Amino acid sequence: MLTPSLTNALLDSWNYFLHLAFLLVPLFIGASFLVGLAQEYLPPEKVERKLRGHDEGTGNVAAAGLGAVTPFCSCSTVPVLAGLLRAGAPLGLAFSFLLASPLVNEIAVLLLIGLFGIEVTVWYVLITFLAAVLGGIVIGRLGLADHVKEVHITDSTGQTVADGGTVDCCAGGAANTEQTHRQHFESAAREAWSFFVDTLPYLVLGMVLGALIHGVVPVEIVRTVLGPENPLSVPLAALVGAPVYVSLSGMLPIAASLSEQGIAVGTVLAFVIGGAGVSIPNLILLNKLFKRRLLLVYAGTVVTIGVVVGVVFNFLIV
Repeated sequence: MLTPSLTNALLDSWNYFLHLAFLLVPLFIGASFLVGLAQEYLPPEKVERKLRGHDEGTGNVAAAGLGAVTPFCSCSTVPVLAGLLRAGAPLGLAFSFLLASPLVNEIAVLLLIGLFGIEVTVWYVLITFLAAVLGGIVIGRLGLADHVKEVHITDSTGQTVADGGTVDCCAGGAANTEQTHRQHFESAAREAWSFFVDTLPYLVLGMVLGALIHGVVPVEIVRTVLGPENPLSVPLAALVGAPVYVSLSGMLPIAASLSEQGIAVGTVLAFVIGGAGVSIPNLILLNKLFKRRLLLVYAGTVVTIGVVVGVVFNFLIV
């Protein structure tokens, strides 16, 4: 039989779950539509063509920009990355695309606005975008190009990605340049619904976990681990995000709950960045393309970005 205190905690969790659902579901549907538009107008193969032949500097900015507006799933991002490298694109440029893709995208922006407001979101986008550009430049100068594996990346059906080419193994196909804008929008709406339905379980799981953290987990435990009293709270948050990652849409409800528990915004964002960039599924896919040293460099770069963002927010912005 439930005790009165546990009953109250579960009721509090249920109320917070409803709060998250009314806040995040409409935002996520809107973000899904933007994802559909991005897939219509900027399919993976078109992104790859645009980035070929760019040099360091402006190329890194272009790569990070395209990574930010093309929120492909990992199974599509990695073939684009493989195609770029096989086509002769500099490693640093490819890394700017790889770093920006999971951290700066329509879903992150809209959900962050709903959870933390415009000011936090704008600063988050600016800092993570700059970090993707600079991170790509630094990695490009480390001389790690020989740590890229010579392998064939395949899609979910086993189809091999040709050299310099891509396949779209996520929802949606290549955009037809002869389609009208209305057809593009209609197709984007269909893909948005499909994307929303496919991702909804992860969003719900994130909201359930966030609601339980909010209502059931004692505040003292959360603050002991991630509170300001712990000098290692920011790097710890960046590292903890990876094993608990379900999807970016599932991470942000958990992040909202941590913020409601009094955890500093910077620490919460470090948790989101660590999970989005160093998730286990993402590392498994990248392991097919990178040798161990380069894979560790990627993971270390993402964690470093998470720590930098966390520190900047905690001590300079919020």
